[in-house]
Amino acid sequence: METLVYIALFAPFVSSMFAALFGMSPKQTFVGVVASLLLFTSFLASAILAFYVATTGMPVHVTMMDWISAGDLHIPFGFVVDQVSVTMMTVVTLVSTVVHIYSIGYMDHDKSFNRFFSYLSAFVFSMMILVMSDNFAGLFIGWEGVGVCSWLLIGFWYHKEDVSREENPSISPSWAANEAFIMNRIADLGMLIGLFIVYWNVGSLQYDVVFAALPDLSGSVLNAAAIALFIGAMGKSAQFPLHTWLTDAMEGPTPVSALIHAATMVTAGVFLVIRANPLFSMTPEVSYFIAALGTFVAIFAASMALVNRDLKRIIAFSTLSQLGYMFAAAGLGAYWIALFHLAAHAFFKALLFLGAGNVMHAMHDELDIFKMGGLKKTMKWTYIYMGVASLALAGIPFFAGFFSKDAIIETAFNEGTLFLWAVLVVTAGMTAFYSFRQVFLTFEGDERYKKYGIHPHEMYKFVLIAMSPLAILAVIAGFFMGGFEHFVTKLLPDYHMSEHTHHLALVLGLIVLVFAVGGIVLAYKKYYKGLVRDEKLENSFIYKLLANQYYIPNLYEAVITKPYAMLSEMMWKDVDMKIVDASVDGIAKFLYKSGDSSRKMQTGNLSNYLNWMAVGAVLLLVVAVISAMFV
Repeated sequence: METLVYIALFAPFVSSMFAALFGMSPKQTFVGVVASLLLFTSFLASAILAFYVATTGMPVHVTMMDWISAGDLHIPFGFVVDQVSVTMMTVVTLVSTVVHIYSIGYMDHDKSFNRFFSYLSAFVFSMMILVMSDNFAGLFIGWEGVGVCSWLLIGFWYHKEDVSREENPSISPSWAANEAFIMNRIADLGMLIGLFIVYWNVGSLQYDVVFAALPDLSGSVLNAAAIALFIGAMGKSAQFPLHTWLTDAMEGPTPVSALIHAATMVTAGVFLVIRANPLFSMTPEVSYFIAALGTFVAIFAASMALVNRDLKRIIAFSTLSQLGYMFAAAGLGAYWIALFHLAAHAFFKALLFLGAGNVMHAMHDELDIFKMGGLKKTMKWTYIYMGVASLALAGIPFFAGFFSKDAIIETAFNEGTLFLWAVLVVTAGMTAFYSFRQVFLTFEGDERYKKYGIHPHEMYKFVLIAMSPLAILAVIAGFFMGGFEHFVTKLLPDYHMSEHTHHLALVLGLIVLVFAVGGIVLAYKKYYKGLVRDEKLENSFIYKLLANQYYIPNLYEAVITKPYAMLSEMMWKDVDMKIVDASVDGIAKFLYKSGDSSRKMQTGNLSNYLNWMAVGAVLLLVVAVISAMFV
């Protein structure tokens, strides 16, 4: 089993190093093929480990080597494969394998084909370190690793010109990469503080040691640690107010979007809360805040998706909304339900993004759904895939999202948080509406793309075949919910509905279903036959507010970015140039001038040298006499 742990972990690393060998070479298809095979090897190892943990109930714990030993601090390079980590390992490697195969077709004409696979595999390797580590320090290394890799991948097309935010809603990949990196660094400061609090009070960062010591800590320490760690989770999982980077990250290649949103990066924050559940279970106030914030983000993101025209950004807003559902479940104590929704969401969200990539590929990089329509005639399989994924996202029986999302909504009712329950129910209806709004405007109705001279075509067959496992799982994953609960609750708290909620489960499910079906019906009536522009609606305050993301990016630009840039320029001109640089330059000029003046003593004339020696001797005598007088 130890060998399988290392294979699962390091196969993506080998994949990245192999692709890096050809990073500066022209495109070689075998680089993508080998990288995909190595990722599939990692998936097989993860699946075997999952079977072992499920049948024996015993985690696999390996220590590769001692990593840090300084004073009382001892951190091994260790990994643990238990019910939580092996679930993440299997989901990450499965989705990553599909994304790698998909990328062979999607990046077919890109000049940096080989380099892309090196970055993509490094991304997966970092995520595997994050989920497999047996201590918070190892988790933090993977945490920073996915941050660096996301910066490389979001800004992969760095050669694209910058576009002003005021002139165009799209921005440059470099700007988006920097935004994601900086926002996550802000949040990571909070996480570091949380780790310092844990180590200062416990003396260790090993999960088992920390969790065993929690009952001995004061409430204030527990709350401070929980809040600080959750701030880190807010950055990685793009929770308000650190959310704007997630939609801007769509400037990267579509396979990157699928990987970030489905299996890596944004799920890390949810994983942290689930992994540290003993801490959050002991801080009910912090946990309720997590649930409330998650619920707010769910409806907040869904509202912006209602009017957005960019196909990838609509799906990105849906990710943000679904992350809110996951945090709502985790904050209410239903950690295993949050983990199940994370896994189910990974399958249909990856399928949605890859389908969007097919559309983008066919439409010559056009993403405005108002310029599409009627694509099902030429893209039948993509239409089916995105339709299935949208049904799962909308929570329609008996697709994957139906089981996991309904369980989260029932949890909110079960905990007596009726306001959160109502918000989540309404959000379910909004989710169904915007999901099928994009499907109908993209694939149904009149062929609006013709007037733009676009000739769409379906993606390569091997790409479509590679996407099929995600489609199958988006349909059937929900049926494994009972078995998953039995498997994962050997480690996580076994959350159950109360008898009162259990009797009302059918009624609660019907309420959610009415909202979901109502959203689809509304989208059907409005958009199935084609695009009908409502200028009065589009010019309304609410529409503009949603279309401009509540003007929050503009607010950040006006209140933070521009003042910071102005302050930096002022500090550069008035402090750096006039004080720091001027001091250094002044010292250099003094030494230069004094040296230039003193070198005139070097005349080459012996009598001059004897005169200077006499002057020096006199000066030495004077100094000696003065010193003798004061001693």
